[in-house]
Amino acid sequence: MNVLKGTRITWLGHATVLIQTAKGTNILIDPFIEQNPKYPKDFVLPSRIHYMLLTHGHGDHIADAVPVARKHGSRVVAIYELAAYIAGKGVTDTVGMNLGGTVQLDDVAATMVEAKHSAAAQDENGTHYVGVATGFVLAVADGPVIYAAGDTNVFGDMKIIGELYHPEVALLPIGGHYTMGPREAALATRLIAPSAVLPLHFGTFPVLNGTPDALASLVEPGVTVARWNPGDTL
Repeated sequence: MNVLKGTRITWLGHATVLIQTAKGTNILIDPFIEQNPKYPKDFVLPSRIHYMLLTHGHGDHIADAVPVARKHGSRVVAIYELAAYIAGKGVTDTVGMNLGGTVQLDDVAATMVEAKHSAAAQDENGTHYVGVATGFVLAVADGPVIYAAGDTNVFGDMKIIGELYHPEVALLPIGGHYTMGPREAALATRLIAPSAVLPLHFGTFPVLNGTPDALASLVEPGVTVARWNPGDTL
């Protein structure tokens, strides 16, 4: 996919994504591994995950954040309250930020943007407020601008994300039930105006029944929709 300009994106099932820039920066988004039925079990993460981005506090997005961060030496980036929650679990290197903020992650400028979704974290001590759901826009130096929407429905201000950041690649949930499905994701694609959409958050469980083919039938001509499987790298 030429639009990636040397950046590699690997789907690890559900909403877990590994982004590797041409300059060697490894970024893992929303690690859901041990209990993820679609995680490719033969896939081995790089020995070093430089940064981990967490979009919100649900277990299917942060379940493995702490062990992966410890094992792979990751700096965890999340909305302020979620970063503090992860720090309280023993992760020593965290960055708390908030909507509209940008942090520099080596050759990637990561901007936190809105998402429309619930976001609390649950553990043995109950349910915890850990900020609101977010997405990230990742501007890779000499590479693409990638919009990782997180768990969300379509919302009108996606047009602002498109106008401000001009993402070339959009990682969008399409499964339905807990996030937008193909119909809503097609409208999101028109608002954002990327060249390519990489669908996420589908097929993990029976209720997540949106498909890339359904999305592809609804998007504007010229937009590429990836038909990929967990473990595939683009």
